[in-house]
Amino acid sequence: MVSVAHPFMDVESCRSYIDELFSPDQRKCLEALVCLKNTVIGSNRQKGSVIAQGVVTRLTQLLQNVSIPTDIRVEAAVTLGSLAKGTESHVKQLIDFGIAPLLLNCILSNDDPKLTDVCLRCACSIFSHPQAPYGLIFQEQQTVSHLLKLAMQSVSNQICVTTILSASCKTLEHQMLLCDQGAIYTLAALLCSPHYSVLMPTLNCIANLAYQNANVSAIIATASFGGVSVPDLLVGLMSRDRPSEMQLASAKCLTYIHRAGAISAEDSKILYKTLPCLVVLCKKDHTCEERVVAAETIAYLTEVNTDLQRLASISNQLIPTLANMLHSQSEANNNNNVHLDPCVIADMKQAAFRAFASLGANDEDIRKRIIETERLMEEVVCGLEDPNDKVRLAAVRCLHSLSRSVQQLRTTFLDHSVWKPLMGVLQGASDDLLSVASSTLCNLLLEFSPAKEPILESGGVDLLCSLTHRPDPALRLNGVWALMNMAFQADQKVKSQILHKLGTEQIFRLLSDSEVNVLMKTLGLLRNLLSTKPHIDQIMALHGIQIMQAVTLILDSNHSADVKEQALCILGNIGDGDSAKEFIMSREDILNKIQEYMTHSNVKLQIAAIFCISNLVWKEESGAAERQAKLKEMGVYRLLQQLIMTSDTLLFDNEILKQKLIEISKDGVED
Repeated sequence: MVSVAHPFMDVESCRSYIDELFSPDQRKCLEALVCLKNTVIGSNRQKGSVIAQGVVTRLTQLLQNVSIPTDIRVEAAVTLGSLAKGTESHVKQLIDFGIAPLLLNCILSNDDPKLTDVCLRCACSIFSHPQAPYGLIFQEQQTVSHLLKLAMQSVSNQICVTTILSASCKTLEHQMLLCDQGAIYTLAALLCSPHYSVLMPTLNCIANLAYQNANVSAIIATASFGGVSVPDLLVGLMSRDRPSEMQLASAKCLTYIHRAGAISAEDSKILYKTLPCLVVLCKKDHTCEERVVAAETIAYLTEVNTDLQRLASISNQLIPTLANMLHSQSEANNNNNVHLDPCVIADMKQAAFRAFASLGANDEDIRKRIIETERLMEEVVCGLEDPNDKVRLAAVRCLHSLSRSVQQLRTTFLDHSVWKPLMGVLQGASDDLLSVASSTLCNLLLEFSPAKEPILESGGVDLLCSLTHRPDPALRLNGVWALMNMAFQADQKVKSQILHKLGTEQIFRLLSDSEVNVLMKTLGLLRNLLSTKPHIDQIMALHGIQIMQAVTLILDSNHSADVKEQALCILGNIGDGDSAKEFIMSREDILNKIQEYMTHSNVKLQIAAIFCISNLVWKEESGAAERQAKLKEMGVYRLLQQLIMTSDTLLFDNEILKQKLIEISKDGVED
């Protein structure tokens, strides 16, 4: 009979057992393994001591030695499995010893069910570690297919295989490989298991397979077992008599399948099952962990669909429920004097902010109800200054969503001076945080926002100009966009500050940007800078040559009609100046371009070119006769007459344009 170590015996006091692991006597070796196994069970200190003494190497040697009795290999695997149930540090050390490929090799190459079982259990612990070499699962196709076959042999195998595959499915390629090997149909069968311990990793695996993968989600949505489709099986697992964590995992699966486009938002499984289930799971009678996942899943489910946002916002007091998650520590103190872990509080806040950001993304009424929720804006402002990066990011996303409300920008946002903490967030933030914060700043800089002036005074121009130099296109776009908003109807001082800080060289770089949105907003910035006659003349006097070069660059390029329309509108603004007009009139190449676009096939370009001519020849302005004469000589008025006679209904849908055509052609009618 194999001896058993005393439960209080530590590894240091049974050194002889460790020595006997190397004994050629297989009986002694087996006894030593059993002793060692019983010593480390339940004790992380003992596990750490065994690993530190280098015993793992001997255990792996025994496990892979096919010439020794299977019971020794089994005990070695069981001991390794026990060590793998220690701390994350212990598991990482086992990974560094190379235990993962060894376990997979044993699983694939041996025929003993017991050895396979204990190796699977150990592998389950190893591959659940965040730094596990999960790529090994997908190196050879037969690995996945063999694991799926094993999953049908026992409940223990089902638990381990689904856990391993779920933890290892990280990329689009992994999802496709699992799908190609038939994993979906195995998982569909396992959804009918009576065992909770099988169902949970199965649900997690389905969620990981479906996430942001349209092709795989479409297959999941049509797969079935026993004549029941996978979506219907998932709905069944959301019933109220199921454990709440199972309901949550099922709702998460359906959410991912929907967001991948395989189930529509109007489907009753989403409208009347998934969404209500998630709303209920946000309630206070569920664990903090469940509430966090439920709120985050609601955020993802409703992120892009206005109808789901509206339905969620009126479902079962969701908005007050999410607000309670922001006050979680206060609620705990008031109810039972329980202090929540700071990490749990941070997770609760992050999840609630993310849900609010999605709910308020499109609908003004929802935004109003969110903002008017008691203490909500105070929590958002505090969130902007939270020491936790994830909370700050979620709070900024929430603020960005709420900042789309014109009314709230003028009232609530002003009352809470949200620009102050937002400017603080922008200092030294990560790119992710900077992207959302600068998008929010774009909204706060709209002409009607009272925050515009204080942002300017607190160094907003310098910050935004610096964003236009960033390698991330989204940050460049936000920087230019915010400057464009800042320049709209601004006074000369602000415009000069923007031009001075940004510099014409950087404007040229932005006009050559590979991202067309950056180019468009840069042209929009130039349009806003070149507005109001005195401003136009002053800016052109200082930067006219460079600005004309920039406009010429765009008009001579192969950019789209939308881009060229913006360039022509800038010329139209320049033509509205007094002295600035000469920058156009002195350039025959520019005049020829304008004339060319007057007869362009694109009506938008025609309209922009005609407004250019209109501003150049307006008869009430000084020098109009000379300009009219020059344009008449070029044949511009002949073109105007032809356009008046046009049958192009699109062109004459614009009544203002029609009147302008008639007025500016009156003084230049040619025989």
